[in-house]
Amino acid sequence: MTMLKIGTRRSGSVVIVDLEGQIRIGETNIDLHKTIQDLVASGERKVLLNLAAVTHIDSSGLGELVGGHATLEKNDGEMKLLNLTERVSELMMITKLLTVFDVFENEAEAVASFDKAVDTARA
Repeated sequence: MTMLKIGTRRSGSVVIVDLEGQIRIGETNIDLHKTIQDLVASGERKVLLNLAAVTHIDSSGLGELVGGHATLEKNDGEMKLLNLTERVSELMMITKLLTVFDVFENEAEAVASFDKAVDTARA
């Protein structure tokens, strides 16, 4: 059975969700979905998914990323992606999902970008 380890940590007002393993149809997808839903329900609006240790993602997993993004947007939040592996990056380019997400390779820049978005909205 494939597993997806999900850990959360905080950097200021941003919740960083560290993912390790595979995001594919079935339980791993459900676990990621529940994690995002729980974060939104608890009032979190700035979520950064760290995909550095994701070894595989299928179309269902990509759909879950899009669903999480939509859930946060509907609740006046944002979800951004960090540390895409080469394989995940290729899939996101092929599916044109790179146009949907803000993607970062540097965690500090990713965290800072959430505040920049707020500053821009106020201007």
